[in-house]
Amino acid sequence: MSNDPVVFLPGMMCDARLFAPQLADLGRDRAVTVAPITHGERIEEIASNLLDVLPARFALAGLSMGGIVAMEVLRRAPDRVVKLALMDTNPLAETPQSASGYEPLVAKLRAGLIPEAVEMMLGGDVLAPGPQRAEVLALAVEMARGLGAETVIRQVRALQRRRDYQAVLRRCKVPALVLCGAEDRLTPPRRHSFMVDLIPEAILCLIDGAGHLPVLEQPAAVNVALRDWLS
Repeated sequence: MSNDPVVFLPGMMCDARLFAPQLADLGRDRAVTVAPITHGERIEEIASNLLDVLPARFALAGLSMGGIVAMEVLRRAPDRVVKLALMDTNPLAETPQSASGYEPLVAKLRAGLIPEAVEMMLGGDVLAPGPQRAEVLALAVEMARGLGAETVIRQVRALQRRRDYQAVLRRCKVPALVLCGAEDRLTPPRRHSFMVDLIPEAILCLIDGAGHLPVLEQPAAVNVALRDWLS
């Protein structure tokens, strides 16, 4: 088992609490950190700022927007990433239609309606049904409140302008885990099968009983998958 540090990148609206179960588990026997994806107007700028402060070499795991930033980190510094985990994310650029789909979310954030904005992103069938769903949603609201509306709007704008990462994934030379909640409707499993087909050395892991935030919805299963990836 290599002892490279593990860097987690959270999704939009989220902070380090997204990975609390992973930090507790993996942190018992290796260096684990969560890096914020809040500094920068574009995905490229966020990644560049991270590379200034991250270790020389690291295993990189990103969820949702964090996965998109992870792909940009890999594009910029492939020699520094020893392993890659992409969770509930999307390698494609936004279309003009999908980019404009974020505007109602921005309007809610501008109005200070953070719980409503979180519900817009994670409500409906984005998280798996079950007893943990209300708890995960409540934590998501707390995380978004902690970041503040301006930061989240900046993240939305960065997402709207992101590039396509298919070519980056084709060039990926490191072992990759592509993980997705089996019930994720925001970035569905078929999108992850597509990523696995692009990456030369990748395995697909679907987490039953989880939607878009499997790290919180089914942490034990995710921790097993991450340990397998790291070993």
